[in-house]
Amino acid sequence: MVDIQEMLSVADFCLRYSIGKTSLYREAAKPGSLLKLRKYGTATRIARRDAEAWAASLPVIDKGAAQ
Repeated sequence: MVDIQEMLSVADFCLRYSIGKTSLYREAAKPGSLLKLRKYGTATRIARRDAEAWAASLPVIDKGAAQ
């Protein structure tokens, strides 16, 4: 069970991870996505642990390749 206080709103998630809403929903819709959207009435929430797991799974750019 997920503690309600450990949930991010869509707006909070987007602000924290510098991602737009469309990209968030696209990421969540991918098969096997670590982002699991939860509904509480009309509110959509993302568990903080899911958000952190998703962020940790993002590819790391080699310092020599970044420009």
